[in-house]
Amino acid sequence: MHILGYFFALIIGLVMGLIGGGGSILSVPVFAYLFNIDAITATAFSLFVVGATSSVGSVSFIRQGYVNFTTAFRFGIPSVLGILFSRRLVLPHLPEYIIHRWGITLTKDMFILILFAVLMLLSAIKMIQKKERVRKPRESETNYTLLVSQGLLVGIVTGFIGAGGGFLIVPALVMLLGVSMKEAVATSLFIISINSFIGFASSLDKITVDWAFLLSFTSLSIIGILIGVALSKRIEPRKLKPIFGWFVLVMGIWIIVTELLLK
Repeated sequence: MHILGYFFALIIGLVMGLIGGGGSILSVPVFAYLFNIDAITATAFSLFVVGATSSVGSVSFIRQGYVNFTTAFRFGIPSVLGILFSRRLVLPHLPEYIIHRWGITLTKDMFILILFAVLMLLSAIKMIQKKERVRKPRESETNYTLLVSQGLLVGIVTGFIGAGGGFLIVPALVMLLGVSMKEAVATSLFIISINSFIGFASSLDKITVDWAFLLSFTSLSIIGILIGVALSKRIEPRKLKPIFGWFVLVMGIWIIVTELLLK
């Protein structure tokens, strides 16, 4: 199982390099089910892996001038506040048993993984659906209040379930600011890298980190994203998203069934 887990480390980076997101969609289940790591630690490890991998992926975009630092600042600060809210105030105070009566048992780990699976299903549906054209707003129409609110929401989600939020950030930047898809993906990777590292750092006093394992896993993921970025020049990412979407859909359903029916 561990060998399969390390193989998925490469796949995580490969997916991020090809479609600009999806790393945490795979990393949390890999840590939780293939390495038998508890949900809190799995989400923290996911944040580190996604943060490091996103940083490598965003370097080339920064060099090409695609990262909008002003937008990243406006979106990123509320995101950081949302992450700190989840990691420092919510997760540490969740009871060990969310429900433990009427013959129903729902532990904290089960609750987090089920919420994560729900996000997987939503992300999968978005990837499977055909891309919709979005009218670019004029400058006067830009809703910065909504942008800040979206940033806060993404931060809360990122902190709670260890998801980088790429599938939430990119649509927000495109619809609310009217930026190009490439600029949105580049800025998203930059935001994800910062958010993920902050989320991980805020959890260090709550978890035990096996650095040898985490760094080796992350290194494989970074190799994967370098391969993915190279392949993305030859493969159209939009054609891969529906395929990955169906895979994520099946995984999300499997997690829900496993947590609710098989435990």
